[in-house]
Amino acid sequence: MIIKSFELNKIDLKKNNFFLFYGENEGFKNQIIENTFKKNYQKKTFFYEESEILDNKNNFFDQILSRSFFENEKLIIINRSTDKITSVIEEILEKNIDDLILILNSGSLEKKSKLRLLFEKNKKIICIAFYEDNNQTLSSMTSQFFRNAKIPISQQSINLIVNRCRGDRQNLKNELNKIENFIKNKKQIKVSEILQLTNLAENYSVTELVDNCLAKNKNKTLNILNENNYNLEDCIIVIRTMLAKSKRLLKLFQELKKSNNVDSAISSIKPPIFWKDKQIIKDQINNWSYRNIELLIFRINEIELLIKKNSSISLKVLSDFIIEQASIASN
Repeated sequence: MIIKSFELNKIDLKKNNFFLFYGENEGFKNQIIENTFKKNYQKKTFFYEESEILDNKNNFFDQILSRSFFENEKLIIINRSTDKITSVIEEILEKNIDDLILILNSGSLEKKSKLRLLFEKNKKIICIAFYEDNNQTLSSMTSQFFRNAKIPISQQSINLIVNRCRGDRQNLKNELNKIENFIKNKKQIKVSEILQLTNLAENYSVTELVDNCLAKNKNKTLNILNENNYNLEDCIIVIRTMLAKSKRLLKLFQELKKSNNVDSAISSIKPPIFWKDKQIIKDQINNWSYRNIELLIFRINEIELLIKKNSSISLKVLSDFIIEQASIASN
C-alpha cells in the first residue's frame, strides 16, 4: 500500500508492521525512523545488511522466529535492500509474525522493481517514497532554525546553506548543528562565517560536471567548477569523461535516426542508462545535433593535447572550454 510520509501517524503498527522506505533522501528516512520507530524500541532495534541475510538466510529466520528473540516486540531494519531480498520478505509475510516491526531501507527503485511492486500492491504492508527535499522545504527548515535561535539571517545566507546541502536534510541538520554551536552567546552571524563553518555535502562528481555542461546548464556548470579544486590529473579525467559521454551521445543520435523515438534510442544503448539519468540525457539530445557532436569530439581531442602540453595552465584551459560548451547556442 502506497502512502505519503506525513500519513505515517495514521498507521496502526499492530495491523501494518512491514515498511519499505525507498529513495535517495537518507536524511528524511533517518528522521522518520528515529522519531516514529526507534524512540519506542530503544534497546530492541536490530540492524541487518541485505547481504548478510542472503548469505545466511537460515540463521536470520532462526533469530526472528526464536522465542527468546521475541519475548517483546522488536524493530528490525534491513539496509541497502534490493529486489534480491523479495523472496525472503514473501516468506516472512507467509509466517504472519505479529511481534515484529520490519523496515526495509532501499535506494532508488524503478517502477518495475519486484520489491516495490510487492509493497505497493499488498494492502497490509506500507510503501513510502523518499525523494530529495526541494530547496523550498530546506529553506523553510533553515528559516525556522534561525527564528528559534532568535538570530537575524538574510535570504542570501539561507540560500548559501541550502545549496551546500545538496537536497538532503541530514546534511542540513549537520550544518545547522555546527552553526548552533558557533552562535551560542552571539546575536548575529555573517555570510563569511557561514562559508567557513559549512561544507559542501560532497564534491560534485566529474560525471555531474560533464552532464550539466552537455545539457547546457550553464549556471549549474559554473557552480560545480567554482566548488571544486581540480588538479592536472582531474583535468585529464574530466576531458576523457566528456569524450566518452560525447561518443555515447553520438551513438544516441544514430539510434534516433533508426527509431525516431528518444525513449527507444535511450533504452537501446549499452551499457544501459539508469532511469535517474534519462532526463538529463534527453536535455543533451535536445541541445545538440549529430554534426555538432562530431565537431565536439574533434575539439575534445585537441583540448586534451593542449592540457598535457601546458600543465601549468591546464585548469584554465579546461574551465574555459567547459564554460564555452555550456554557453554556446543549442544545436
